[in-house]
Formats: sequence, structure tokens, C-alpha cells
Amino acid sequence: MQSAMTMSLASPSLTIAPRSDCSSSTFLTSRSLRFCGLKREAIFGLNSSHSAAARLVSSSSAAVFSSSSTKQRLNLKVSASVSNDNGTPSKEGFDYDLVIIGAGVGGHGAALHAVEKGLKTAIIEGDVVGGTCVNRGCVPSKALLAVSGRMRELQNEHHMKAFGLQVAAAGYDRQGVADHANNLASKIRNNLTNSMKALGVDILMGAGTVLGPQKVKYGKAGAGETVITAKDIIIATGSIPLVPKGIEVDGKTVITSDHALKLEFVPEWIAIVGSGYIGLEFSDVYTALGSEVTFIEALDQLMPGFDPEIGKLAQRVLINPRKIDSHTGVFASKITPAKDGKPVIIELIDAKTREPKGTLEVDAALIATGRAPFTEGLGLENINVQTQRGFIPVDERMHVIDADGKLVPHLYCIGDANGKMMLAHAASAQGISVVEQVTGKDHILNHLSVPAACFTHPEISMVGLTEPQAREKGEKEGFEVSVAKTSFKANTKALAENEAEGLAKLIYRPDNGEILGVHIFGLHAADLIHEASNAIAMGTHIQDIKFAVHAHPTLSEVLDELFKAARVSRKASLSPELRFSVILSWYSKQPIFERINSAKSQFAFLYLQCLVFFLNLI
Repeated sequence: MQSAMTMSLASPSLTIAPRSDCSSSTFLTSRSLRFCGLKREAIFGLNSSHSAAARLVSSSSAAVFSSSSTKQRLNLKVSASVSNDNGTPSKEGFDYDLVIIGAGVGGHGAALHAVEKGLKTAIIEGDVVGGTCVNRGCVPSKALLAVSGRMRELQNEHHMKAFGLQVAAAGYDRQGVADHANNLASKIRNNLTNSMKALGVDILMGAGTVLGPQKVKYGKAGAGETVITAKDIIIATGSIPLVPKGIEVDGKTVITSDHALKLEFVPEWIAIVGSGYIGLEFSDVYTALGSEVTFIEALDQLMPGFDPEIGKLAQRVLINPRKIDSHTGVFASKITPAKDGKPVIIELIDAKTREPKGTLEVDAALIATGRAPFTEGLGLENINVQTQRGFIPVDERMHVIDADGKLVPHLYCIGDANGKMMLAHAASAQGISVVEQVTGKDHILNHLSVPAACFTHPEISMVGLTEPQAREKGEKEGFEVSVAKTSFKANTKALAENEAEGLAKLIYRPDNGEILGVHIFGLHAADLIHEASNAIAMGTHIQDIKFAVHAHPTLSEVLDELFKAARVSRKASLSPELRFSVILSWYSKQPIFERINSAKSQFAFLYLQCLVFFLNLI
């Protein structure tokens, strides 16, 4: 989770732009080179003897870049969000500059960034701080998956023997496992609450309702309600488990992920309806704890949504060797909970013809068919907003759109409630993007740069387009698509861990080196994906990132080999940064007299200035 510290210097006029702000880079360092972590000397071949040339280009370029924005970047001020006064009261007569409805991960991220930007901020929560992710989703599920990972390793006699280890039969205490998940959720929930309190964010408990433009009420039923005003409002109410019609959930034998995370019992045989992220992760938990699992999937293949090649490999490792069977191309039209000594009864029908396909009798059924937006009771009718399948319509800037197709002034929606990308970290990123906008800096989040992960053993991660999606895009826009792959079996660290089953896949444009998508299946894939997602976010192309240095021996070398395996055309490989490097290196070696009188040198100097201008723009 995010944390912030505040530091003030004696000179308040001194401002150092954040390292992540690409606009603050000097002409010698482009954003892609900064991402690679390469020093200027390494890229441009500069040393002390060349410093005069560097100063010459720098000083001559100053006139080109002299602008109000540049001068503003040069005014120094070191700040690290250290204030607990929650900004100053709004000068426009509002109670708050920003009010956020929903204190999940998305609302939390927006609130912290808002305070950093000096906004007086309040967050409204009708349940508990942390939302779905912390209390009923990402956090407790990772605690259960941590247990399943340990159990799986200890139960694998061949794996342990390869290390020269002898382990007695592994067992577990169900209540102890459940307590671990609950305690982790409680700890993270407290961390989130304390981080907002420390920064002075007002946490207002009760259900929030939009009364009209820039006006919200909150409170609990029977306890009175309070009306507040805000210059801007963000809706971040998240989602709830989606339960299809015909399925009766009793919370004991027919359950959703909310119930499963409590691990009140471990059934001998459980049916999991849906084989996406949620279903896969719970199959990993239940099979490690001794259950048999049956997948019920409406589509013709398991693991829809994953890159087909990665999905095929993952199925061979995560499903086929385990106590898992499946029924694909069918719906669970009706599910009746166990009662009076009878098991859970699941009636199946063909997904296309709707003809009966038989019944299943199991000990329990987990409904993992996705999530539905939680947008009821928000007062959307007060501002003429109509949901679409429950989702609040927004534009690319998360600005809410009303029933007439017009933007609702000062109202935004982030996270699961808008349906753009139902991931906790995507919600947080959207919230930060909105705060940037309301504080005067236009910002659009590139959702293709947002990574996703499935925390099975081994893990699956992805960012960007799948191969079929990329090829479809290439056909429409007229460019070629290439694929590079590398195996974990060639990685020293994976071999040392005896976990060499895995594959990394890069989908890219060979004409310009653009990264279209990266998919990883293997040890710690969820951690490895971020190098690729950051590259996409920053517009870094393969011809630049392949120069990045990775520690040896580490799993990160899987990505290193992957980028190096890509074949980009020679035209694309001569990027503006590299052209700049070559010309500057040549120019700096010329005698001063030659620099002044040589037509070639004068042309090189002019070309350098043009490249400086171009690099500053990108």
C-alpha cells in the first residue's frame, strides 16, 4: 500500500520535479532511457573530456526550450507528501475540494494522491475501509494461496527429494489457515485506515448518495444523514459477486468468493462454476487442501480470456495433473444447496441449445462467474445518469456520462463500478488519473499498460493484447505482428528452485519495436510482468529496453532474454535516442575550430538541436 512522508526544506522556493515526471527530464535523457536505468555516459559515450561539448549543446539548446513550463520545472521544491492538515478549506465555498464515495483500494489511492496535491479530501464508506479487495478479495485470497503453495511443495515428494530434503507427511489446521487470511485482511485494513488518518483525510462512515451537482449525503439508516458539498466527486463503490439466475446461495454449501475466503469447511468434492481468475485460484487452494474439483464452464474451453497458448500450457500444469475434471460448453441452470442429508444438486444445460445435459451431485458449489458493479442507491437518478448493465458510463477520463450523452460536471467514477477494468490496482490508477485532472493536469490512463495476474502455482500474468487480439488489430491497421518466446527452462534461478516449468511470450511490431502484449506463465510471473507493463506505459520500445541490465542469476533474466529474442527492423532500431547518441559522440570529438568552421559540424549541431526538441516532446 502507498505510504507518504513529508519533508520541508529551508528554502520553500526550491522544487525538484518527481523522478517519474517525464516532462522533467533534461535533453540528455529520454523517458525510455531513464526507464532502462542507463546512465547518460553509458548511452551517449560522454566522459569528462566531452563535458565541454555537452555544455555547448546544452547552453545552445536553452533558448529552444525556454518556456514557462520549463522555467516552472526548474523552480525547486522538495516535497514528499508530508502534511496531515488535509489541504486548506475550499476557497469556492465547498465543504471539501474532493469527496470520494467508497474507501476501497481505488478510493484510497485517489484520497492519498488528492492530499498530496493539496486538496481538502473526505472519503465516505458504508461498510468497512478496504472494500472488496482487502476484506473479501485480493488480500485474504493471497493468504490462502500462500498456504496452498506451501502445502503443494511439501506434498511433492519428488520435488523435495531433488533438493535432498526429506519431509514427513504435511498436514494443516483449517481454522489456523482461515485465521491467517482473516488476520492479514485486518492488518491491511488497519494500514489503509491509518494511512488516510495520518494525512488528515476525513473518513465519513455511512452510505453515500449523490443529491445533485457537487452535493452528497451520507449516513446510516436510522442514525440521521448529513449533507456535504464538494467541488469534485468520485464514485468508487466497487462490485459484488455475480450470481446468475437459478442459483440459490446459502453461504454454506453454495457459496461465492466472499464465503469461500472464510474457509469454514473444506469439502471433499466441490464444483466451481467459472474457470477465470477467481475459479482458477480457488481450484489451486482446494486441491492443495485435499478437495476434488469439477469446473463448469459456459465456453468451449477452460480459462477463457487468457492468451490461448499460455492457457494451453497452464491447463497442462495447473489442471490436468490435479484432481480436477471439467464440463465445458454448459450452463449451471439451477443449483440447489445441500439440505436434509442430500448433496448439492447442479442441473446442467447446453450453453448453445439449452438442452439438458444431466446433473451433478457434489458436496459444495462455488460460484465464480465474475462480479457485478455495486451502483444501487447512489442517487444516480438525481443527476440523470442511467447505468448500463449496472455499470456507470464514463469517458476515457473517467468523467460520468448522463442519459443524454453529456458529461456530468465535476463527477467521476473509477474502478469496478465503471467496468473498464475490474482490478483493484486499475481502480487506484484511475483515481490518481482523476485527481491529476481536477488539479489542472490532463491525464488519460492507458489501460493496455495495466497488468493482471492469476496467483496460482505457478502464476500467470499478462499485460496488453493477446496474440489473437494483436493480429486482429494488425489486420485492421495494416501492420505486421511478430511473437518472441523464451522458456523458464533456460533460466538459472528457475532451475535452482527446481521450478523450470514456464513460458514468457512477447507480442510486438517488428517494424517499429512497439510492445503490444506480454504474457508469462511460471515462477513469480506476477512480479516479473511489471517490467513489461512499465515499458508499455512509458512508450519504451524493444530496441531501447533490450539494453537494460538484469542481475544474474535472477528470474528477471527471463524478460531480458525475451526482449533480446525479438527481431526489430534495422530502421526501427535506429531510434531518435540512438541517432542522438551517435551524432553527439562524433560531434564532441571534433576540435573546437572544426566545430565552428566545418559545414558538416554546423549541420550536426543543428540536427542535435532538432533531436533535442523532439525528445523533449516525447
